[in-house]
Amino acid sequence: MQARPSTAPPPILDMHVHVVGNGSGGTGCWIRTPAWRWPLQAFMARHIGLPVSALKGDLDRLFAERLVELVRGSSLDAAVILAQEQVYDEHGKLMEGVGTAHVPNDYVFKLARENPDIFLPAASIHPARPDALEELDRCLAAGAVMLKILPNCQNIDCNLPKYRRFWERLAEARLPLLAHTGGEHTLQVVRPDLATPRMLKLPLECGVNVIAAHCATKSGLFDPQYFDELVAMLEKFPNLYADNSALNVPIRGRVIPRTLAPGIVERLVHGSDFPVPVKGVWAWMRGLVNWKTYHRWESHPNPLERDYQLKLAMGYPKETFTRINGLLRKPRPATT
Repeated sequence: MQARPSTAPPPILDMHVHVVGNGSGGTGCWIRTPAWRWPLQAFMARHIGLPVSALKGDLDRLFAERLVELVRGSSLDAAVILAQEQVYDEHGKLMEGVGTAHVPNDYVFKLARENPDIFLPAASIHPARPDALEELDRCLAAGAVMLKILPNCQNIDCNLPKYRRFWERLAEARLPLLAHTGGEHTLQVVRPDLATPRMLKLPLECGVNVIAAHCATKSGLFDPQYFDELVAMLEKFPNLYADNSALNVPIRGRVIPRTLAPGIVERLVHGSDFPVPVKGVWAWMRGLVNWKTYHRWESHPNPLERDYQLKLAMGYPKETFTRINGLLRKPRPATT
């Protein structure tokens, strides 16, 4: 993201935006689509304005172009775009055939170089990889502003002592960690027990600024609800934050009123979880927005703008949308 005048207000960021690709453009991305997941992926494609045929066609190009269009057409100043690591076992061996999607670090760096005014790159690295520290240093040199992991999907037990040096290196580099917490039904879950925010204890103790994605909420009806555990950890760890990504969905959104409470709202940052669908009907049904607001934004063609405006209307203060600026590592020119 390009430098702003010192007198300018802090930029409005969506810090949780996924990149998706199928490798059609030589990006190294891939998606595995079991038959039962196809309707969901088709719905998500249509929701962001892509034809369903894109999923088996030129998805790399079409998705990237659409994302650029949506960010530029929104109230956002920029978006943090996320790489997605593959799945490894605890010994650092790649688990072949496991995982729903992969987005290489180099691809998000490339997109950020091509669109430096609107994209900030977040790397994704499994700490069990034999070259994890080397890859981390490489990504830092390439301009990574954050690290993203999904412990329950990528088989990452963050509290394993052997990962301590990896977390210490993040803390030294002031690279924040965005970690999925709570239920998950879009991607394959490998370790359901790693959905709890308690698995973030070691990185927090190492001094990493950690962001618990989705406020540790349940995604499906039968998922455990970890929000109260998150609240307790917020009281204990001043370097723990949470994002409000994917809260405009039917089940996660139940906690929205509680996220607006003093002591919690001051630790929130804004994310959409794009391309996860954004539906305002749930906020309206809960009385969080009025009919006029719901009707105006539900029909808006830009899901990034819809998510942002609905959250403003729910009462999230403006600092929620700019607080992440103080946590992200300052971008540096790519050297690789």
